[in-house]
Amino acid sequence: MKAGMVGVMHRTPCATSLPVRRVRARVTCSSSGHVSFIKDVAATQPPENLHHLLKMLQTKGETIRSPGSRHGLIPLAIPLSENLSGAVTALLRWPTAPPGLEMPVVEVRKHGVWLLANNVDQYIHRILVEEDANKPDGNNGELFHASSEAGEKLYTRGDFAESQLPNLEAYLLKKVGLFPDLLERKVNRHFEEGDQISAMVTGEFYTKKDLFPGFARPFVFYAEILLKVGRLSEAKDSARVALKSPWWTLGCAYQDVADIAQWEDEQIEYIKEKVTEEGRQEDLKKGKAPAQVALDEAAFLLDLASIEGTWNDYLDRIAECYKEAGYNEIANFILYKD
Repeated sequence: MKAGMVGVMHRTPCATSLPVRRVRARVTCSSSGHVSFIKDVAATQPPENLHHLLKMLQTKGETIRSPGSRHGLIPLAIPLSENLSGAVTALLRWPTAPPGLEMPVVEVRKHGVWLLANNVDQYIHRILVEEDANKPDGNNGELFHASSEAGEKLYTRGDFAESQLPNLEAYLLKKVGLFPDLLERKVNRHFEEGDQISAMVTGEFYTKKDLFPGFARPFVFYAEILLKVGRLSEAKDSARVALKSPWWTLGCAYQDVADIAQWEDEQIEYIKEKVTEEGRQEDLKKGKAPAQVALDEAAFLLDLASIEGTWNDYLDRIAECYKEAGYNEIANFILYKD
């Protein structure tokens, strides 16, 4: 693959640098521990209703995890809880983000993250609606009690039944927000009903700009749809668009998408060359700012780590790149350990 084809890769939202904070204090598993970790270690603003979400996750039977317990996880995740199957729910701390962009709620997976909700309030809202729909007899007080005033503002018990919408999925998409798993489920149901047109329309809508900023998954799924209907060339193009976003947001293994894109190992080899001293010097000679070269290298290293999920092997160099770019607070966050 030609070098020019990677020029726009790995663009997470840009931001102004935050004040440097050097904090090594051990944090606890309480909600106050998560709040202080996000403020002092992740160096960003904690979600207003995070403590309510933590209480709800605990009420659901999940184990609250220390935010600094991140060994083996993608280093941009701030763990919240772990369920009985071992799945970790976390907040995603984008390395750079514009003011006002809230931290998404994600599930941590081997190759990266799966987006659960664009923000904490949206996730709380969904949990309450699902609980109300699954227990319409009113035997659902614990989660609503845990959500406290946040839940009262977001949802009124009984509203799902009163809405007369055809199903839970329709209510969530109309009244709560857009969720990747629900959109994908909707597409699959259209296929099951033999309605390829509606499946294609929903799949294309999924990729709409700014619905899920920074995430590659919509384009991966759209590529899979296009494959299913025999539009191979368009599927290849959609897969290649997906690979211009961080690979740890693909929602699956890199190779699954590379196969659709009809790329062999040339893309990986290209990135490996970009993170060498020769690759850095080449970018500098082309006039790229040193800070941008360092940020690009950090993004490339995160992509390489996502291929096998070998995050710990890359931590030191990723942190060093952020320091070189002037993002000392992100470097400290990357390296933080309980």
